[in-house]
Amino acid sequence: MKTKFISLLLGFSGLPLALGADLTSQSVLTLEGAKHVAAAAVAYAHAHDAPGASIAIVDAGGHTIYLERLDGTFGASSDVSIGKARTAANFMHATRALEDSINNGRPALAAVIGSTAFTPLRGGVPIVVAGQMVGAIGVSGAATAEQDEEIATAGAHALESGHAQ
Repeated sequence: MKTKFISLLLGFSGLPLALGADLTSQSVLTLEGAKHVAAAAVAYAHAHDAPGASIAIVDAGGHTIYLERLDGTFGASSDVSIGKARTAANFMHATRALEDSINNGRPALAAVIGSTAFTPLRGGVPIVVAGQMVGAIGVSGAATAEQDEEIATAGAHALESGHAQ
């Protein structure tokens, strides 16, 4: 019955019914999965004496799912962590690569900001499950840029052993 209903709807829209060839299956990071990633990042931050951190989790499209700011973290770190996470998702690479490219003689990359908002600072890491990017994590406000990246990496690896939740 459900197939007939879909066929009827598609028939009215004028769209062809070749659904199998036009669609793919994709894992999606849920709120619970995002909280799991954030919890792993927070645990790492506490275990390594980070003075604070804002931790942002975004979906594969760069849209914020979850944000947590540890006590004592400066306010702007929330916006910066979201920017780092969104950049890692949109470029499908850790933000370290963008920062290193700009610092190592490719300042023209900064012109990309005219096309799309991005935050090319260490601390943004894609979240990959079973070879598929399902989102990204961004961290800002730890002791150093390297610690931001370490915390983000710890969070990003939280879902590696299983499937996105």
